[in-house]
Amino acid sequence: MSEFHTKTWGRRARVTTVVAGIGILALVATGCARGANTGGGDASGDAVAASPGITDDSITLGITTPLSGPTAGPGTCTVAGLEAYFGAANAAGGIEFGDGNTRTVEIEALDDAYDPQQAAANFEQLKDSVFAMTSGLGTPTNRAWREAAIDDEVPQVLIMTGDPLFSNTDESPWQLGFVPIYQNEGAAFGELLAASGEDHKVAILAQNDDYGEGYVEGFKEAIEGADNVEIVEELTYEATDTSVDAQLTELAASGADVFFNAMSITPLVISSLQKAQELGWLPSWFLPSNTSSPTAILEPGGATAFPGVYSVSFAKAPASPAYAEDEDVQNFLTNLAEYADYPDVPAFPHCMWSYMIGGTLEQVFGEMTEPTRENFMEALRNVSGYEAPLMLPGTLVDTTEAGQPAVSSVVVQKYNGRGYDTVESFE
Repeated sequence: MSEFHTKTWGRRARVTTVVAGIGILALVATGCARGANTGGGDASGDAVAASPGITDDSITLGITTPLSGPTAGPGTCTVAGLEAYFGAANAAGGIEFGDGNTRTVEIEALDDAYDPQQAAANFEQLKDSVFAMTSGLGTPTNRAWREAAIDDEVPQVLIMTGDPLFSNTDESPWQLGFVPIYQNEGAAFGELLAASGEDHKVAILAQNDDYGEGYVEGFKEAIEGADNVEIVEELTYEATDTSVDAQLTELAASGADVFFNAMSITPLVISSLQKAQELGWLPSWFLPSNTSSPTAILEPGGATAFPGVYSVSFAKAPASPAYAEDEDVQNFLTNLAEYADYPDVPAFPHCMWSYMIGGTLEQVFGEMTEPTRENFMEALRNVSGYEAPLMLPGTLVDTTEAGQPAVSSVVVQKYNGRGYDTVESFE
């Protein structure tokens, strides 16, 4: 059995319909057109025109995400978790909305291969047939159609990017991120190191875009004024690079005992771990939450050679022995296999994140009193203190905090050779 399950996806729409008898043709015919009337009403009793992608019986969500290429593993998970959550909900009779209707949830996913231009084209293809866009992975790809989503008033919400722009209500009124912003993760690393009480030299390698800059910004702010932490070397790489061997060689010469690696490309993280060992450079590592998979990255990279590999998380890891008997995890794995055709234990956290997104959306749907995108956004921005399935203790979904995504809290964890242990100090 493979480490993770990857489907073969094309750039054509993939429609997931998990309840027999509900078809896309019927969906289009009964209410996907802009201004379709589903019989909803406002306070005066007048009918409310439904937004595209919703009828009295169903709602369709769109996703543009990398389903091929080097980020296909995480990208596939951004769809699979939603399929698992809503597949189980649909099989149980559907989701009860605040307007009194019970609806099944359909998912239409397109592959963008982590290419911004393709992501923008995918949005144009989906925008008039889906109610909202959600879950898609990537900062450059989500940025590529953000302004178009604002112009067309299409929700672009609970997406997998830590770019704070998507959680700025003034600049992004139709957007909301799901995962913690990059600055939050970077700050968690910096705070841990600054509180260690020991002197540390830090080398930094960051992606040369908003992703890398956000991580480094949060880290530097957290260590500001900490006399025990010194940044001795700082380099960047491009997301299109196929090798960072030259940067690793230069960083190794710095003598740093801590490596802050703000990297989003899975193959590059693996090769970086291997190159550092080849050079005889064995620092402690800090890795982002989206590129710290034990089975897909750390094991092939030989991460046990290092004194410590740290990351942050807000989701239970099914591969961890600590959650082998966890009821949440068991339900998740069962639904993932049955409704998403994903039989393996996920190697990437994005499967768990998209499952959490499903739970969060159900909370929002339950507060919707009208079948409109405007009403959906109002309900979305009022989720507070929600413990989504698979959330770690100490983390919650809260969409009410200005400038923050749906999840802003994380815990720091250290690799133990199989999974992660939550830690409160740098060891």
